Amino acid sequence: MARICLFGGTFDPVHIAHLRIANEALRSLSLDKVLFIPAENPPHKQTNAVTPYEDRFRMVEIACEPYPPFEPSRLEAGTGRSYTIDTLERFRAEITPEDELFFLIGADAFNEIRTWKRWEDVIRATEFIVVSRPGETYSVPGSAIVHPLQGLELPVSSSGIRARLLAGEEVPEIPAPVREYIEQRGLYGRGATALQP
Repeated sequence: MARICLFGGTFDPVHIAHLRIANEALRSLSLDKVLFIPAENPPHKQTNAVTPYEDRFRMVEIACEPYPPFEPSRLEAGTGRSYTIDTLERFRAEITPEDELFFLIGADAFNEIRTWKRWEDVIRATEFIVVSRPGETYSVPGSAIVHPLQGLELPVSSSGIRARLLAGEEVPEIPAPVREYIEQRGLYGRGATALQP
C-alpha cells in the first residue's frame, strides 16, 4: 500500500514555495511520493497566456531532481482542458485499491471546489491536504476529508516572479537550475530568444 499525493498547478514557473509545501505534506502525512502535475490546458486560464507546457514540465523535472519522493507527471498533458476529476479517475486506474490517494491544494482554490466539474465526485475520489496561511479560513463541503496544512507563511506567487524576471531582478525563490533553464530558453523575457518547443 502506498500513500500518494497529487499536486497539480500551472507551475509557471515552479518555485521554492511549491517544493516546501510538498515537502511539508510529505512529512506531515507520511506520504510515499508527491506527483507534480503541470496542467497543459488549465481550465481557469487562457492557454495562450501560459508558458508552453514542455517548458513548464521541464522546469518541474529540474526542480524535483534533488528530491526522490517528488515525481513529475504528465497526467494532464494533452489538448483537452485539465479537469481534476479526469486526472483523479485516470490516476486511480493506475494504482491498487489499497493505495491511499491525496490531493494537495491551496485554501483559496479549495474554497471554490463547488464550482468544479463534477465536484461531488471529486470529493469522493480523494482526501485533501489543504494549505492555508495563518488566519486563513475555508469552507469544507460536508463529506470531504480534509487534512489541514497550516502556518506556512510563503508570500511567493508565480505572477510576481514572472514580473520580476521580466524586469531583470534577482529571484531567489526559484531554484538555481530552474533559473538557468529560464535563461537558456529565454522564458519570461530573460536570456536568449525562446526556442520552439
